[in-house]
Amino acid sequence: MRTRLLPLLIVLMAAVLLALGVPLAISVAAAQQQNVIVDRIDDTARFAALAQYVTDPPGETNERKDTLGIELASYHDVYGIRAGVFYRNATPMAKAPSTFVLPKEGEVRQAFGEALLSRRSHDPKQVWPWQRHRLVVASPVIRDGDVVAVVVTDSPTGQMRSRILHGWLVIGAGEIAAMLLAVGAALRLTGWVLRPVRVLDATTHAITSGAMKSRVAVAGGPPELRRLARSFNEMADNVEDVLEQQRAFVADASHQLRNPLAALLLRIELLAFELPEGNQEIASVQAEGKRLAQVLDDLLDLALAEHTEADLRVTDIGALTSERVAAWTPTAEAKGVRLVGICPPTTAWADPVTLSSALDAVIDNAVKFTPKDETVEVTVASDGSTSVVVVTDNGPGLTDDELTRVGDRFWRSGRHQNVKGSGLGLSISRTLLAAGGGSITYDHHEPHGLTVTVRVPRSGPTT
Repeated sequence: MRTRLLPLLIVLMAAVLLALGVPLAISVAAAQQQNVIVDRIDDTARFAALAQYVTDPPGETNERKDTLGIELASYHDVYGIRAGVFYRNATPMAKAPSTFVLPKEGEVRQAFGEALLSRRSHDPKQVWPWQRHRLVVASPVIRDGDVVAVVVTDSPTGQMRSRILHGWLVIGAGEIAAMLLAVGAALRLTGWVLRPVRVLDATTHAITSGAMKSRVAVAGGPPELRRLARSFNEMADNVEDVLEQQRAFVADASHQLRNPLAALLLRIELLAFELPEGNQEIASVQAEGKRLAQVLDDLLDLALAEHTEADLRVTDIGALTSERVAAWTPTAEAKGVRLVGICPPTTAWADPVTLSSALDAVIDNAVKFTPKDETVEVTVASDGSTSVVVVTDNGPGLTDDELTRVGDRFWRSGRHQNVKGSGLGLSISRTLLAAGGGSITYDHHEPHGLTVTVRVPRSGPTT
């Protein structure tokens, strides 16, 4: 969630900073140019004040005209700005440098024409750092209410563009610093907001994995998430209570029913002595009674499995599996099934009793459904962070729909209802393995049969 939320916050903050920075950069450029224009207006006004006292006709010289020329030349030498005073017919009164002339068209001519109308030229267009335009300012020289000449300045913009660029760099550095601060704040904010969510997700995963005692620590984060954490803990407490009551009920019911059922089976045995030998009804009742007793035993085992914590220790999975294969070999031989074990030494963290019970259920199931003269193979191997025990048989196997249900409580394939069993063995195995961080999965075995994979972790439990 953080990888999705953080880019969104960064994009929003970048948009806000751009929305503030771009107008600020434009205003900085406009202010720098306006300062230059104001300076040129002052300069042209000063030159116009000198020029209005020059009364000689064009082409003649006098002291005031010489003074004006000296001022313009000094102005050009110091600032590098072309400046000139031009009569109405565009002939120069004085100018610097000597090569400065009024063009017949363009920005300079347009400014000259506006000044002839007794108004200052319009402000030039904004000059940006990447442009090399010049700034032209013209002011009229007025004598006795008439415009007799025009002062024109044509300024380079190099220094102004440098100042604009420097201002932009300062703004950019500020934007970058603000962005870094905003990213840091976003990291802290998202961490603060999402920390309870991560804890809640980890606790939920722990509970689904069988650690029903796991709870969320109600600390940090927004008030809404803290309330959610408290509500989650209350829900988990209620669920644990319900499951505990269910387990207690199943265990108590199974235990309480075993004694009456054992007494009933004993009376049936005694009744059988009074009836003719081979009576089918008595045999059927005895078989159903034994099946019911097995179901009660399995229910009690399941209730205990859901309540018992795994006693994990480093275990030689190969040696343990080899023992279980040896224990089931006589049963397989009696049925005409070959039971083969490939069990190299392989260590893992497991509860030996739990793993033995799970392997017994899986091997029993494989031998039970494998036809005569077929093979059941048990293989032990390591697979990265887990050790695996793979049991494959050549029985009828299961369909895709049946694979999704195998291991459910009391579920049995409709094609094998005549085979002895309560439908709880694999469910008990799955529960026992999950308590120790293990798992059991089922898949097809080509060309026919079933592959059961038991996995247990190779690394110890984290504390």
